[in-house]
Amino acid sequence: MKQSITTKNAPAAIGPYSQAIKTGNFVFLSGQLGINPETGALVPGLVTEQTEQVFKNIRAVLAEENLTLDKVVKTTVFLSDMLDFAAMNEVYANHFQEPYPARSAVAVKTLPKNALVEIEVIAVTD
Repeated sequence: MKQSITTKNAPAAIGPYSQAIKTGNFVFLSGQLGINPETGALVPGLVTEQTEQVFKNIRAVLAEENLTLDKVVKTTVFLSDMLDFAAMNEVYANHFQEPYPARSAVAVKTLPKNALVEIEVIAVTD
């Protein structure tokens, strides 16, 4: 059985998908962009500012299930330019503690709204 998770404290889905889905002891978050949920626009700045907003959005979705970042077991980072990896990684490192989640990071041609970074996560509820 799957349950949709939605919050107004993170950007609304811009297509036919859920902000997150809970099934069993897992919560799968759709990729989050650096969009300010109040304005619906990307936050101004570089990949560092967008990555900070991504984590605000991830936290907001996780909070709907009373979860925090320490329950994240896997992340996937999508970058529009791999040259932004070091800057993104510096921000990313500030949001997790050991043991760090497993992670993949890939460069993609473009992201929705021409974002610089998108991050999706999988969390556990146990």
